Amino acid sequence: MRGFINRLKSFFRGASDDTGGSHLDILENKIGHHFHRRDNLIEALTHSSVLGEPLNGNKDTTYERLEFLGDAVLGLATAEYLMKKFPDENEGELTKKKSLMVSKNVLAKKAEIINLKEHIILSDNAYRDGVHSKESIQSDVIEAIIGAIYIDGGLRAARKFISNFILGTLREDIEHRDHINYKSELQELSQRKYAEYPDYRVKSTRGPEHDKIFFIEVNIDGRVRGKGRGKNKKDAEQMAAKEALANLLVKD
Repeated sequence: MRGFINRLKSFFRGASDDTGGSHLDILENKIGHHFHRRDNLIEALTHSSVLGEPLNGNKDTTYERLEFLGDAVLGLATAEYLMKKFPDENEGELTKKKSLMVSKNVLAKKAEIINLKEHIILSDNAYRDGVHSKESIQSDVIEAIIGAIYIDGGLRAARKFISNFILGTLREDIEHRDHINYKSELQELSQRKYAEYPDYRVKSTRGPEHDKIFFIEVNIDGRVRGKGRGKNKKDAEQMAAKEALANLLVKD
């Protein structure tokens, strides 16, 4: 408990009032929104590892509820943006773009740009375990921040943040090969050629819990078609799907 309190003091060191500190000032400048109530931002940054440890007099104040809200706001704002930007595209083409731009992979990369992990509030144990560095956590917090902005400034403010911060590099993100959904493409190919879904299997894992590497194989038509590795199952499956696509397309 004492360690957690000391971490909060460190996080808010340099504050000019009791609503936050220099870290929050820096983060607000990065995201381009200055909160009327910083409690919303603090909630968006607070990881569940602090449950049971009072934060600003409140218990159970973590980002999950705001993440739920932010996910919905992000989906709406992105759909609106794409409808206007690509008036001639059909529903399928728009859906692919939307799925990409709201994906955990893209959101985590946006989080890296502003070094979001250094602003996440979590327990000492979670901090030592590197929880704040996980892509899944950082993408969740981005969604929570969107939810917090929506509550603080309404849809207009949330739409502005999403447009500038998430969708501002839309064309680059679409063209960047790292963001291609290889699993989706493999599924379409597998159904077309073999009338079945790809079967992903975890073959092994290596490393400590906070820095684990997953090794995955993907099977189609009773054969291993691709292998992949990654820091989480999703990334490893993407890499396995990428290799499987290359192998199958060569044979076409």
